[in-house]
Amino acid sequence: MKQTDHTVISDRAKEEIASIRVGKNCKVILVTPENIPTIWDNVIPLMELSQTGEHELSIDDFFESLMEERMHLWIALEGSELLACMITQFATHPQKRALRIIFLGGEGMDKWIDHMHMVEDFALINGCTSLEVWGRKAWLRILKDWECKYHIITKDLTARMH
Repeated sequence: MKQTDHTVISDRAKEEIASIRVGKNCKVILVTPENIPTIWDNVIPLMELSQTGEHELSIDDFFESLMEERMHLWIALEGSELLACMITQFATHPQKRALRIIFLGGEGMDKWIDHMHMVEDFALINGCTSLEVWGRKAWLRILKDWECKYHIITKDLTARMH
C-alpha cells in the first residue's frame, strides 16, 4: 500500500467496514484491491447497466484506478448474490477533503441504502469532512438529508472537431 498523504486506508478501518452486516442476509463490503480481480467479472454487468453517454470514465478506467487504490469498490451481497456496487474516490479541495461517490449501480436498494453511515464512517476515518455524489438529479429524492450545492453544466464540442 502506498503511503501518500491522507489517502492510506488503515487495515483496521477496512476490517471494521468489511464486517458490517445490513439486513438479515445482506452484507456490504469494501473490497480490497487484491480481491477485485476475483469479483470483477460479476461487477461489470452492474456497471454496464448504469453507464451514461458522457464517457468520462470507462469500465477499464475504473479497474485500473481500483487496483492502484485511487478508487474504492464497495459491494452489497445477499447470500452469494451481488446486489449492487459502488465506486468512491477521495476528492481533495483547497479547503476540504471529501469522499466522492462516482458510481452506484445495482438493485435491492431498500436492503442497503439506509446503511450509508458505513460510507460516512469510512470518509471520517480517512480525514474527509463531506460526501459528494456524481449522479443524476433523481438521487436528491433518495438521499433525503443531502442537498444540491451546485450543478455541472456541459456542452459537447465533438461536432466542432471535424
